Amino acid sequence: MNERSILRKTKYQNERASYKKQESQDTGIRSTVVIRFIEDNQEKFYRMAFGYMKNEQDALDAVHDAVVKILQNRSQVKSPEYFETWAYRILINECLMALRRQKKVVYLQEDDSLEDRTDRTGKQEEYVDLYHSMDRLPAKLKTVVLLRFFEDMPFDKIAEVTGDNINTVKSRLYKALKLLKLDLEVYDEV
Repeated sequence: MNERSILRKTKYQNERASYKKQESQDTGIRSTVVIRFIEDNQEKFYRMAFGYMKNEQDALDAVHDAVVKILQNRSQVKSPEYFETWAYRILINECLMALRRQKKVVYLQEDDSLEDRTDRTGKQEEYVDLYHSMDRLPAKLKTVVLLRFFEDMPFDKIAEVTGDNINTVKSRLYKALKLLKLDLEVYDEV
């Protein structure tokens, strides 16, 4: 090897070492930001998962699986401003996959989780019909309702999370509200 190729090889090795050092520092910063985000939003994640799963343990499992995936794949996020929507998308996908797996399971006991739900004032009867109606909505409509009303997300953020056009999100929300209204009117008549 001549002197020039040795210098070039050394320069390449130095650049590579510098890049690896910078990459490890970036990952450290990212992981602390990710952990802080998860800690700050753990209640929102749980509420969202509970809206799908209707069971405390299943909701906790879905949140856990989502957090694991978020931590493992955090380097895939290309831009920090999309991190929140990316994380919600993972959570929603985990919930939907868990629901698909549950359809294959046959329960021998009746599930009383809906009857156990109460808000902070103890008015459980007022919400049982709403929860039953929400369960009947298709997954895409249910997602929009949960994000809009349970997580107070604006339409543009919901569009990012679902990967849909903002007008599609609005139309799904209005369709879901119309279906909920019709379904709740049937409950009122009975």
